[in-house]
Amino acid sequence: MTAIITRRSLVAGAAALPLAGARAFAQAPLGVGFIYVGPTGDYGWTHSHDLGRKAIEAEFGPKVKTSFVENVAEGPDAERVLRQLATAGNKLIFATSFGFMNPTMRVARALPNVWFEHATGYQRSANLATYNARFYEGRAVCGTIAGHLSKTGTAGYIASFPIPEVVMGISAFTLAAQKVNPNFKTKVLWVSTWYDPAKEADAAKALMDQGCDILTQHTDSPAPLQAAEARGMLGFGQASDMRTYAPKAQLTSIVDDWAPYYIRRVGMALDGSWKTGDTWDGLKEGAVRIAPYGDAVPENVRREADSVKDRIIAGTLHPLAGPIKDQKGELRVKDGEQMSDEQLSKMDWYPAGVQS
Repeated sequence: MTAIITRRSLVAGAAALPLAGARAFAQAPLGVGFIYVGPTGDYGWTHSHDLGRKAIEAEFGPKVKTSFVENVAEGPDAERVLRQLATAGNKLIFATSFGFMNPTMRVARALPNVWFEHATGYQRSANLATYNARFYEGRAVCGTIAGHLSKTGTAGYIASFPIPEVVMGISAFTLAAQKVNPNFKTKVLWVSTWYDPAKEADAAKALMDQGCDILTQHTDSPAPLQAAEARGMLGFGQASDMRTYAPKAQLTSIVDDWAPYYIRRVGMALDGSWKTGDTWDGLKEGAVRIAPYGDAVPENVRREADSVKDRIIAGTLHPLAGPIKDQKGELRVKDGEQMSDEQLSKMDWYPAGVQS
């Protein structure tokens, strides 16, 4: 059962809750709430989380009742929505964007009997867990393809906000491409939004005008790929397989699969074993997948990309292993070393070759 929550219905639900007796409450399905930064129809980040929510319903049926609020701005509005989801009867709430971190922590402190989970953040408490996916592993596969196929040696990267999740991806993409073409460069254009198709398309066009013949993105609409297709260029999808929207342009896409994690955590909430912690899954666990290669990816490049993916899964390749120098030429990661999860979670610098 699903409820699409509005602010009015949240308030009404909170008012009705005290009328239910303790016996009725005990027999009620587990309320599981989601707060989304974008629309469920973005075909990217929020869409992938909502597929995970639907997987919960399919797995647990009447044992759960899910609800969501979409298009919530990161900031004070997020705190209000989180509180409203809790007072509406949700026992487990997933906050699915980095900018929800501080609001989620404040609400978790105020409501210790509700379980919260925050995607891509690093603040935790007894009733607040964090979870993430190693998107940078998928970016390394994409970077390998870009290094082989870019004729100009320059890719364009439509980026949302300079948070660690995005910085890691830009860096892993560039370093993987440079293993193929040492002179490879990545031009980054910041759009300061997760989802704005018009703005994303304009950014894609601007990057192509600057000589970028392959595009990638950390924004959530298929607009950049569609812009690439219109010009006969190539690119990579984000969070979901976007081939339907750009069948000739898409080389592959990073696919986020949150369903296994959500099913596992809801199951723990149902059986009483839920506890806080931090989970960071990647290609090995299936949280990050690579969509089927497009027709523009030749067989030899597919083999190279598969090799990168297989070695990451096997643990013999780390996309952010040294030596790595930053944009100023300073050695950031020594030869034979690799960035720790702690370093990755707070990464705020770029390797040489990134033009941001």
